[in-house]
Amino acid sequence: MSDAVDETTETPESKPVLRVVKGDPTAEELAALVAVVAARNAAAAAAAADSKPRPRSQWGHPTRQHRTPHRFGPGQWRASAF
Repeated sequence: MSDAVDETTETPESKPVLRVVKGDPTAEELAALVAVVAARNAAAAAAAADSKPRPRSQWGHPTRQHRTPHRFGPGQWRASAF
């Protein structure tokens, strides 16, 4: 087995996400940094997903005011919801 890197798997435009510019961090320090960055990205994605508009509830829609009055009888409680 050789330690050579297979050049076919790497694309020329792939860049590292994080790069150590100064210092010599340990593996634990790098893992902590990656965990913090991943948590921030997950929180930002969750906030973006929550900001999407939700469908409007039909409960208070104005067209529901134009329905006929409730009738009394068997099974009419089911029909009153529509």
